[in-house]
Amino acid sequence: MWTRLTSLFKPQPAEPKLAPGVTVYAIGDIHGRADLLEDLLGKIQADAAPENENTLIFVGDYIDRGPHSAAVVERVSALDWPGWTIIRLKGNHEQALLDFLSNPETYQQWRNFGAPETLWSYGVKPPSFSNAASIYEAQEAFRVAFPRHHLAFFMDLKESYSVGGYFFAHAGVRPGIALERQVAGDLLWIRDEFLLSEEDFGKVVVHGHSPSERPIRRSNRIGIDTGAYVTNVLTAVKLSGDAVSFLSASIGQ
Repeated sequence: MWTRLTSLFKPQPAEPKLAPGVTVYAIGDIHGRADLLEDLLGKIQADAAPENENTLIFVGDYIDRGPHSAAVVERVSALDWPGWTIIRLKGNHEQALLDFLSNPETYQQWRNFGAPETLWSYGVKPPSFSNAASIYEAQEAFRVAFPRHHLAFFMDLKESYSVGGYFFAHAGVRPGIALERQVAGDLLWIRDEFLLSEEDFGKVVVHGHSPSERPIRRSNRIGIDTGAYVTNVLTAVKLSGDAVSFLSASIGQ
């Protein structure tokens, strides 16, 4: 009986919402799919009400696996829509690229994430996986080929962003830790501990990183990584007031 009474009087989390007139769009993991990105940006612009306070958020993973990483970085880094706030978050793939620039010995890990496709997109031949010398040579070639403004873009990426009842991070958050105390390792990399948690995080977490065939909406999180590089579907969530909806760009569907 006490359990039942406790559940009746336990404070319930507030419904996530945004202030009147505020609309937020957040785009999931792009992974080198410049074609899908361009289509989805057009759909977002067509959908948005110009009189609103509009924000566009990228949740990271612009590169790797797809064929057009360099083009995606160029497009996202240069994007400037008058009247819009544009927020660019860092994903674990961006961190892997930065790690490679600092230490070529991290190539083994980055290679598993789709490094060869990214190197090709910048005109750099991927190294032989078993040849240490070629890895160092590829790092030097990539240093030369990687535009300075792309490096500046990567260095300036945010790890999280909060607005209204929503918190945005690439991978998610560590359960049991306040949002303001989350660390980069979890914001970029966490998976099962976050995905399986039913905890109220204080705000609804909007994230990518963990792909699914369709966007996922739970009471405590919204997942918007629909595996664009393999599914040919890139997804964005639209948040307005207490409403949640989704837009997508697709090819061959």
